[in-house]
Amino acid sequence: MAVGTILCASYWSAWSAKEAAIEQDKLLKDASDEVLSTEATGSSGVVDISTTSAILFVVIASCFLVMLYKLMSLWFIEILVVLFAIGGAEGLQTCLVALLSSFRWFEHAAESFVKVPFLGAVSYLTLAVSPFCIAFAVVWAVLRRDSCAWIGQDILGIALIITVLQIIRVPNLKVGTVLLGCAFLYDIFWVFVSKWWFHESVMIVVARGDKSGEDGIPMLLKIPRMFDPWGGYSIIGFGDIILPGLLVAFSLRYDWLSKKNLRAGYFLWAMIAYGLGLLITYVALNLMDGHGQPALLYIVPFTLGTFVTLGRKRGDLKNLWTRGEPQRPCPHIQLQPSQ
Repeated sequence: MAVGTILCASYWSAWSAKEAAIEQDKLLKDASDEVLSTEATGSSGVVDISTTSAILFVVIASCFLVMLYKLMSLWFIEILVVLFAIGGAEGLQTCLVALLSSFRWFEHAAESFVKVPFLGAVSYLTLAVSPFCIAFAVVWAVLRRDSCAWIGQDILGIALIITVLQIIRVPNLKVGTVLLGCAFLYDIFWVFVSKWWFHESVMIVVARGDKSGEDGIPMLLKIPRMFDPWGGYSIIGFGDIILPGLLVAFSLRYDWLSKKNLRAGYFLWAMIAYGLGLLITYVALNLMDGHGQPALLYIVPFTLGTFVTLGRKRGDLKNLWTRGEPQRPCPHIQLQPSQ
C-alpha cells in the first residue's frame, strides 16, 4: 500500500509539474510579461518546503507527539478521529475529482462552476462528489471498531497522503536531505532513545493507542497480520510514507522535465530503494520479536543514499542539490534570428 501510494502520488505530481512547465514555455514564447506575472502569482496550490521549514516540521512533529503521549485518552482519540475524517474526506474528494476529470464524460461538469456561500466558485463535479466523500468518512468514523473498518481507514489515509504529496513539494535535493536527515533522527529518538526519559517508547505507545481503549491513532495505514496466531495489525505511519514520498516524487518530476527514461532517470531506483527499505524494516521487525521499528531508520539511508550516489556518478549532483530541475533553454533565445 505504501509503495503504491507513493507511485500514484509521484505520477500525479510529475504530470502537474510537466503541464506547468509547458504552460510557462508557452507564456515565454508569447513574450507576455504581464500574463507571466499573473500566472506566476496565481494560486497554483503548491508549497515548496525550505530548509528552515524542514527543520521546524520535525520540531513541531516532536511537540505534537509528546502532546499525544501525555493526553492519550479516549476523548483525545475521538478528536483525532474527527480531524482524520475531515482530512480524509477532503483528500478523497480531491483524488476523485482529479480522477473523474480525466474522463471526457465528466469534462463539462469539472469545468462548469457555481458560486457557493463561504466557499466561492466550486465545480459541479466537486458538488456531486462531496456528499459521497463526507458520507464515506462519517460511516467509517461510526463503524471504526468493526473488523473491516481498516479498509475504510486505509482508503481515507491513502487519499489524504496523495493529496498532501500534491500540495507540498521538495524543491531540490538539499532540502530533501535536510528533511529526511531530521526525520531519520526524529524516528530513532522517539522509538529507542525516548525510553531513557519516559521508561517506554513514546512512538510505539502513541501508535498503539495505549491507555485510550482504541486500537491506535487513525493517522496510519493498517492491515491484518496473516498467519499470525495472535492476530493484530501490521501498521505504518503516515510520516514513513509522506517524507520519503516527497523525495521520490521530486525524482520523477526531475526525470520528466529532463526527459530521462526510467533506466537513465532517478525515479525507478528511488522507488526500488524505498521498497527495499520497507522490506528491511519488516525483516528487522521479525528479528526483534515484533518490537516496533523506526521505519525511517532503514528507508532514509536506502532512498537518500541511492539518490546521492546516482547523482554523483552521473554528474547531476550539483544541479539536483541547488536548482532541483534541469537546465532548459529559454524560448526567447530559440526564437531570435541568427546574427
